[in-house]
Amino acid sequence: MNIQLGSGQKLACDFSVSEGVGTVILWVIISILTLGLGLFVAPYYILKAPINRTKLIAADGSVIGQLHVDVVLTEIIGHAVIWVLLSIITLGLALIVYQFAVMKRLLNGVVIR
Repeated sequence: MNIQLGSGQKLACDFSVSEGVGTVILWVIISILTLGLGLFVAPYYILKAPINRTKLIAADGSVIGQLHVDVVLTEIIGHAVIWVLLSIITLGLALIVYQFAVMKRLLNGVVIR
């Protein structure tokens, strides 16, 4: 599918607040069960959820495509392990940049279907 991007197009996200709260509660429980290690994977899924519920809308209001983050669990774990080690070495200072690294990785994995 060849999508022509032009002016007047916009993104529309139908991710609800209740879905966000549910996602955060789920990851809090997972983080407790994994003794905090889930906190390194949680940002991927918390940020990925609204992106996957976003559509690309044409200027006339028709839906052109759906955004989808094409990042799998093995890639997430590999990236998270590197950041866990960096966080340990820098005594937590690497966590300041971690969110930006996660967002960059997710946005680079976005495809329009």
